[in-house]
Amino acid sequence: MSVARRPPHPGRRKLLAALGLAPLLFALRRSPVQAAEAVSIAGSAWSDLAPSEQRILQRFAGHWGELPAQRRERLRKGAARWLRMTPAQRSRVKERLKKWRALPPARRARIRARFQRFRKLPKSERQRILRARERFRKLPPERRRELRKRWRKLDPAARRRVIRKLRQRRQQRRD
Repeated sequence: MSVARRPPHPGRRKLLAALGLAPLLFALRRSPVQAAEAVSIAGSAWSDLAPSEQRILQRFAGHWGELPAQRRERLRKGAARWLRMTPAQRSRVKERLKKWRALPPARRARIRARFQRFRKLPKSERQRILRARERFRKLPPERRRELRKRWRKLDPAARRRVIRKLRQRRQQRRD
């Protein structure tokens, strides 16, 4: 059974906005669970953000109160991280974001799925993978190019054989 909702009175909307109660206004348009979440989140109003955070998150100003609480929290954490970065780090992030946006949507989806699988691995396995990645990064650029080229030339069955051999070697070193 659904309950018909009437839109909030325009005067009430202005009053709540003037009082800085945007989460309450947001709550009036949502389900009881969403409403409780919206009102209970500390610092959920745009006005609660520090001026430096507002400057970084400016593009969200018009609809900040309508964003899900988890997204607002992630955006705040990202803004804080951005503020701690050096100019060189910010430049690198901007360049990487530019490359990410240039990827086709299907490729981005594959990368996201791969990352989610990685995050679900046991911590020891994630650490092992990160150490291997770091060893690879320390190789001379020519050697990395050569290895990538050889990997791309392998068909899927050959890749699986290589992976199997590497796993066997790792197991032998453990024993």
